[in-house]
Amino acid sequence: MHLHVAPLTAFGVVAATAATDAVYVMFSSAVLQKRRVSAANWSGLWYLLSSFAVISYTQNWVYVLFAAVGSWLGAYASITFLRHPRLRSGRSAPADDGTAA
Repeated sequence: MHLHVAPLTAFGVVAATAATDAVYVMFSSAVLQKRRVSAANWSGLWYLLSSFAVISYTQNWVYVLFAAVGSWLGAYASITFLRHPRLRSGRSAPADDGTAA
């Protein structure tokens, strides 16, 4: 069993998956808004970012945990960004603090 964790690689996996999830949310937003060029740009960036994390954690399964943390952080941050009042198109988003069923 290979459990050695390189801190720099672990940070890289967290950062790469956080960025990947944030880009995925932006891609999904562009698709919902039917913005073709924006969706295509986000999609290309999504694949570029995800490759680092996949290559890193396929060498050591422990990095999957860091990938999960990064994924959570990226999705949370990007939804926070999309809900920012100046960035919304005049519509208010309902609060989602995780307590709703």
